[in-house]
Amino acid sequence: MTPAALREALARFPSIPFAPQPSPVEPLPRLSAILGGGPTLLVKRDDALPFGFGGNKVRKLAFVAARAQAEGADTLITAGGVQSNHARATAAAAAKLGLHAVLVANGIPPAAPTANALLDRLLGAEIVYVETRDDRAPMMRQIADRLRARGRRPFEIPIGASTPLGALGYVLAVAELVDQIAPPTAIVHATSSAGTQAGLVAGCRLLGLPTRVIGVSADNPSASIAADVRMLVAGIGELAGFPSSALARGTPIEVDDQFVGAGYGVPTTASREALELAARTEALFLDHTYTAKAMAALIAYVRQQRFRDGQTVVFWHTGGQVALFA
Repeated sequence: MTPAALREALARFPSIPFAPQPSPVEPLPRLSAILGGGPTLLVKRDDALPFGFGGNKVRKLAFVAARAQAEGADTLITAGGVQSNHARATAAAAAKLGLHAVLVANGIPPAAPTANALLDRLLGAEIVYVETRDDRAPMMRQIADRLRARGRRPFEIPIGASTPLGALGYVLAVAELVDQIAPPTAIVHATSSAGTQAGLVAGCRLLGLPTRVIGVSADNPSASIAADVRMLVAGIGELAGFPSSALARGTPIEVDDQFVGAGYGVPTTASREALELAARTEALFLDHTYTAKAMAALIAYVRQQRFRDGQTVVFWHTGGQVALFA
């Protein structure tokens, strides 16, 4: 399948152009030099998408918010941590569309909101706090039921907008990438709720690319995330009507959980180094929860010579730099 054919196949799914695309692809020559050379390093700048401080959720919400709008929703409900990038992007989408947003946040309400928590409030979102991650989904359902009883029309968005519909944003992002550069040897990116990785894997398989997609876990074990990616890739096929054979082979599902460290959002020695190196060599800002750990993995791969001269590796920057101001 060609990129044009893939776009045509997915054109029947409404999407909202929150941000102009493509996002830039830039070389990382100074970072490469300080690492001693090796593969050509590039960065795909979804952090630079000019809507709601950017990030990978902008692509997913283009499809998910369009579905909510088509169903006549007046409220978007989602969940995340107090500093959730996804919650902030959902609040931005709701504000842009004139909808109400309810965000279920696990954690302690901040006395003085900063970073994403500050942006959530500026965007007019209603924030409901719960104690743990496990409390989020039940609370979302309770809020949705309560709103329906009042005659409202809520639309629930799972964590990260990581559904087959949301993942279509990254299926199309692969077509966008190969319009910009030759298919790279590998894409390295942060992974957690699996939607971004599922879209990248599905896009590579549908286009028949030789590209590896390496997701670097921000939290969960590799087997758990890989299972979620596999389920979402199958869901993309069912949703879009692609033949199962088209998505059953090709780019493998690779998840590396060796860079999580002490847990979600907890910096490691390697992630601190990665964050500083990216800033000081390329003026590229990462975040401690996701992208710094993914960059730490890429740095390790280059140092270990897991990629060679003549190969090209794309670091897909999924955003999150707002968290630096937490």
